[in-house]
Amino acid sequence: MSTFALIPGAGGEAWYWSRVVPLLGAAGHRVVAVDLPAADPAAGLVEYADTVCAAVADMTEPLVVVGQSMGAYTAPMVAARVPTRALVLVNPMVPAPGESAGEWWAATGQAAARAAHLERIGLGRTNFDEIEDFFHDVPAAVRAEALALGEPDQADTPFEQPWPLRAWPDVPTAVIVGSDDRLFPLGFQRRVVRDRLGLDVEVMPGGHLMALSRPRELARLLLAHGT
Repeated sequence: MSTFALIPGAGGEAWYWSRVVPLLGAAGHRVVAVDLPAADPAAGLVEYADTVCAAVADMTEPLVVVGQSMGAYTAPMVAARVPTRALVLVNPMVPAPGESAGEWWAATGQAAARAAHLERIGLGRTNFDEIEDFFHDVPAAVRAEALALGEPDQADTPFEQPWPLRAWPDVPTAVIVGSDDRLFPLGFQRRVVRDRLGLDVEVMPGGHLMALSRPRELARLLLAHGT
């Protein structure tokens, strides 16, 4: 039995993990999906990590820390503070020491990689389209539920702060990426993850929001690292 701490990306809503939580629970694990104080301009990366650490403070099972997208900035900070069995990143923004999440985009060449990918798949545009880029593979009913919740507030603070760790924590780390992610394309992720972590990625079908579009496949991979 493990405890899975599930960290969402920008917007910080635990609801993002709502389709994965019951699957991990049904496999006999404790699951904590964390709401981050994303709307609070006084909350930055340290406060995000504090929130997650507080949420798992009374857990006694081995901890698996999972960070999605921007949650990859918080997840290793938690793993550096709390004994952690495994660190799993999902379609992540893999940070470098001293690099802010706002700087990450240009430093990694994300815009050019995304534009080239969209061109390859026949979507010759550079503008961001929430439905086509985020929800293109999410079931219609789940998409409607997500859109009905409204766009979460996200303060700029954690995007402006340099990532505070000097090195990656000494914790077994895995990176799961979607073969159809239109925000962080597969080839781009392979390069960034190799350059920054020295790891190969694990590829599964799905776009950027795989916890919503492919919860069973994602849960299966998470369980492989948590048991």
